[in-house]
Amino acid sequence: MNEPVSNPVRKMLGNVIFFSRWLQAPLYVGLIAAQGVYVYQFMVELWHLVTTASKLTENELMLIVLGLIDVVMIANLLIMVIVGGYETFVSRLNLQSHPDEPEWLSHVNAGVLKVKLATALIGISSIHLLQTFINAENKTMPVIGAQVVIHLTFVLSAFMMAWTDKISSAGRSTH
Repeated sequence: MNEPVSNPVRKMLGNVIFFSRWLQAPLYVGLIAAQGVYVYQFMVELWHLVTTASKLTENELMLIVLGLIDVVMIANLLIMVIVGGYETFVSRLNLQSHPDEPEWLSHVNAGVLKVKLATALIGISSIHLLQTFINAENKTMPVIGAQVVIHLTFVLSAFMMAWTDKISSAGRSTH
């Protein structure tokens, strides 16, 4: 059978839909701005740590350092979303010959990105939970229990996403 002649309206609609992916580019630029805010927040907290370290208790010092780690982990999450999301959904970055290309970027897809993001969220949640445990005398048991449940939900969700991605990847490799 002969294929029908291409409809110009259908072709134009397809081009518009394909071009619409560029509407996400400003969102990634916005996330870069948000990362700048986190850098500022990190520097403020670091300055506070450096200038008050001798007056802090061990627990206060640990809580500030965990706060710094939390900011770094959120910044890492932002980088994964910005770079991985842009590469997956908007356009190639063409970094193959760049010496600083992240190792994970060469095999990123939507499934891998979701699992990496879920793993990063578990790390961030772990830091928050550790902060809660260190500062437990100032927290109520319902608050601590809720944070544990939320953390376990993140862990279970990440496991389920990784399992789902593994199953779908196995299905693609057999076809």
